[in-house]
Amino acid sequence: MQHLDVQVTEQALDWLREGETVWFCTVLSTFGSSPREPGSLFVARADGRHAGSLSGGCVEEDFLERLRAGAFNQTVEQIRYGSEDGFAGARVSLPCGGILNVLIERLKPEEHNLQHMETLRASLRGQQGGVRRVALDTGEKTFLDDDRPGPRVTEDNAQRCVFIRVGPAARLIIAGVSPVSVACAEFAKALGYEVILCDPREEAFADLHLDGVTLEPILPSLYIATPGHCHGATAIVALTHDPRIDDLAMIEAVVTPAFYIGVMGSRRTSKARAERLSRSGGLTEQQIARIQMPIGLALGSKTPAEIALAVMADILRVRRGREREAL
Repeated sequence: MQHLDVQVTEQALDWLREGETVWFCTVLSTFGSSPREPGSLFVARADGRHAGSLSGGCVEEDFLERLRAGAFNQTVEQIRYGSEDGFAGARVSLPCGGILNVLIERLKPEEHNLQHMETLRASLRGQQGGVRRVALDTGEKTFLDDDRPGPRVTEDNAQRCVFIRVGPAARLIIAGVSPVSVACAEFAKALGYEVILCDPREEAFADLHLDGVTLEPILPSLYIATPGHCHGATAIVALTHDPRIDDLAMIEAVVTPAFYIGVMGSRRTSKARAERLSRSGGLTEQQIARIQMPIGLALGSKTPAEIALAVMADILRVRRGREREAL
């Protein structure tokens, strides 16, 4: 899941608490090229206010126009975009040539809907995993306790329901402020990550402006070690060349469930760091093996932006389950 989906769920909760009915949309499936993957979220009100994205523009415009015209009055329904036989007459052609199936849930400001959205938010925040089960005939919603890996969306035609696997939204924790970490934060934010930049130095955040990035004036290792800050969709990177920050961050990172852990440095620096982490940090060979060092793909990067690009490309590679040799 992306951090945008957390924002969508929180906006839906806010509107429900204000007494507003909301239309909560989930991408069920895509065919061909599509801007957003199954499980992506979008929410809107009858007046057209909205949060999130389904396609990057064209689909949202059509959906909001129909909504303002009084469409989508069912508790639950589906619509297909990019296809001539689209449900509800949707004839929008996606510029990328793809097809998008969308589930639309009309949620009234009732207690059971509030509770369901709160559970979904907790899952996206990494507090619990599970599967949303939505009945396609009645709109009845339940959460199933299921942390096993599996497809994001499964449709059960026999039971007339969909199962939507939800889990923590992608998070990037950056240890230390540097030109590379600033560029990395910008790339990660554009890729849909929740970005947290930690540095204990008072001067580090002076004149630093990063919209949408959480700045934590704390030693990164302390932040990483705090329960609830790291989950299975978390990447942790150290990008300062300062072992007082980077090494401590790695010592704490290897005992978390983070899917990616990396630290910047040359091959010679990385070899010396591995020896130091073993000798002084007490890390095992298995723990050290979890750390990507040198960090990032070997793109011949030189500038901070190029290094950040290599770092985020490597994080994406690991998240998508691709081996370096397969690139």
